[in-house]
This record gives sequence, structure tokens and C-alpha cells, in this order.
Amino acid sequence: MLQEDDVRQDGPIDPHLATETWNSRWPECRPIAHELKIAYTNRWIRFHSLPQSKRYPDTEPEYAVVLHRHNTVLDELDVRGSLLVITADWTDVAGVSFDPRQTRARLAADGVHWQTILEDPDDDPEYPAYTQLYISTRPWKTGIADDILRAVADDELGGVILAPSDLRWLYHPYDGGADVILPTPAERDTLKERHQTWLSTHPSGL
Repeated sequence: MLQEDDVRQDGPIDPHLATETWNSRWPECRPIAHELKIAYTNRWIRFHSLPQSKRYPDTEPEYAVVLHRHNTVLDELDVRGSLLVITADWTDVAGVSFDPRQTRARLAADGVHWQTILEDPDDDPEYPAYTQLYISTRPWKTGIADDILRAVADDELGGVILAPSDLRWLYHPYDGGADVILPTPAERDTLKERHQTWLSTHPSGL
């Protein structure tokens, strides 16, 4: 398993170890953020990031609410050390390119390339779409990922997954809220009960 001390020992993350741990923890799903809620419906919960399910913040007080809700849940999930930050780019070729002007490159410049995933193998092979995943770590404290979370809230960054070093839970912020995948349905239900007012009123929970 990927332990905190294994993630970074004065050196880069081991992508192979990260893949091994992902496959052990989450065998039903690729590390594609928007697929998580489908693969693990019975352990999934969605929180909205603003009252009345408003999607985008317009003022600094609203940004403060968005960040407060994200950090409250992350604190309760208990990172216990290093926070893994998984970010994504999308390309039409399998190769990796680096553009320092991209939001992902700017906010997660230390990210190690982790995986190249063909989005849909059934797509026209002349027009493939690839997800390029990168992984980095940050020593956890409340607010350590606020730059990432704010960019997500502004729809400047997508496909983000935050997790502890052992990947025991997954947190996918999106522009409008966050999907959380817990180890068990019981843990999901406990978190859901704790933040009833942040839930969608839609029967599906979306």
C-alpha cells in the first residue's frame, strides 16, 4: 500500500506504486474524477458549495463559503499527513506536453506524470481523446489546497481528485460542489447526516 513515507522520501512520487494502490483500493473505476460517482454510488455523496445550490461564486464572501465547505469536509475526512493532489490535462495524442501557461501546470507544477488514459476506446480512432493525469503531494493543513479549489470553483481546472496518501477516500471538487467517495456506506451516511443543508434537493443527489 502507498504509505505517507513512501510518497516522497526526498524524491519524486513513484507512479507505479500509486497505480498499484489505486487498483487495490478502487478496482471498479479508473482514476477519472467524473466516473467515480457512477462506479461507487453506494459510497458516494455530493455536497454543493454555495447556498441554494448556486453554482459559481461572484464575491469574496461567496468564495469564503466555498472554501469553508471544502476545508470543513477535508478536515473531517482526516488526511493524516500528506494530501495527494491528482490533476488532469486533455490531449488528442498519447504523448505528454508541458505548457507552463496552463492553470494545471501553474498550480501543480511539481506534479509527476502518472497515467495516460484513453477516454473512450470506442471513439473514432482518428479523433482520440486522452486524459493525462499528474500526481503531487502537499503536507496537509487547512487551506493547503485553496488555490486548487478556487480554480476549480471558477471552472479553470477540472478532473481534480484529492486523497490521503493511502487513497482510503477520494474527494473530487467540481465547479459547484464536491463528490466524496468513502470507504463504506456507513461512513458516507454519517458524513451526509452531518451536512444535510449542503445536499442537493434533487432525488438523485446531483
